[in-house]
Amino acid sequence: MAEDNPITQLLQDWRAGDARALNELMPLVHDKLRQLANNYMRGENAGHTLQATALVNEAFLKLVDTSVSWQSRAHFIAIAARAMRQILIDHAKGKNRQKRGGDEMLVTLHETLVGANDQQPDLLDIEDALNKLAKVDERKANIIELNFFGGMTYDEIAEALDISAATVDRELRFSRAWLQKELSGA
Repeated sequence: MAEDNPITQLLQDWRAGDARALNELMPLVHDKLRQLANNYMRGENAGHTLQATALVNEAFLKLVDTSVSWQSRAHFIAIAARAMRQILIDHAKGKNRQKRGGDEMLVTLHETLVGANDQQPDLLDIEDALNKLAKVDERKANIIELNFFGGMTYDEIAEALDISAATVDRELRFSRAWLQKELSGA
């Protein structure tokens, strides 16, 4: 947690209007944001138009315009992961709106999430499934989002959602099974 304290303080200073804090914060969180973006982009089709750096920059611009009271590094990363996911969904929807059936964006997820078969669902199918799960249990959908899309550990998710790591483990196991069933059409 020692590394979290300066980041948390910088997040709070930034939110209070200290522009210097934003300049100090960016190098401290950039690598994690870049890692998240690379995880998102790994499953895209060849020839995709959105690059990981552009995704990080666009997400950061969204974060600059939010009025969130940052609680911790984990909270910041959770919100950044959600912003990146939304940017990619908007991008995928735009591609699919193209007249001649735009390219669908494929996202490679951990095999325990979607099953061991070779066929991966596209981002919009995953988004639909997560939205259905959120209607049943929003916290479970958040846990999936933070773990698989945000790359957060159980402890980081527990901190971000103010629950125990054991609860994260239990709910993640349930959510994986539910999502696998939903994506397989069973």
